[in-house]
Amino acid sequence: MEAQARGLLETEPLQGRDEDAIASADSPSMLSEEEKEELKAELVQLEDEITTLRQVLSAKERRLVEIKQKLGMNLMNELKQNFSRGWHDVQTTTAYKKTHETLSHAGQKATAAFSNVGTAISKKFGDMRNSPTFKSFEERVETTVTSLKTKVGGANHGGGSFEEVLSSTAHASAQSSAGGPRLAEGEELQC
Repeated sequence: MEAQARGLLETEPLQGRDEDAIASADSPSMLSEEEKEELKAELVQLEDEITTLRQVLSAKERRLVEIKQKLGMNLMNELKQNFSRGWHDVQTTTAYKKTHETLSHAGQKATAAFSNVGTAISKKFGDMRNSPTFKSFEERVETTVTSLKTKVGGANHGGGSFEEVLSSTAHASAQSSAGGPRLAEGEELQC
């Protein structure tokens, strides 16, 4: 920070540049020797004061850094504080408040619209399930399941759930893959 402050402040003496500027502004022929001597003395005095002020400023900047270190303040904490302060300032502006209210209102409308779409889709599925086409499809599936049960399960014609049919089909499939039909004890395989 001290280096930045020094970079902002000029550290070279004013003599070279400023004497040229003074000379071009006031031609030497207009000034008397006495006035020139007074201006030179004032110039030396101002340069000394500037040098002293720079030294004082540098010492105060060093002290500032020491105090901040003792207090645990560092650049990151300062940035956080500045960001928090800036964000608070933004949130208190009228434009932010209006934008926030508008977006909040738009969000509420979007939520309501999505809810309405969901309700409409649910109603459509309900209507579709009650339609003759779906009922016909459902009956075909039921007939197919019943016929599968009859073929796989044998005498059980009680209907049953789809899960039961799948279970019995899987059971029958497992038996057939375990070596064909099972023979009762005492039966022999005849070829």
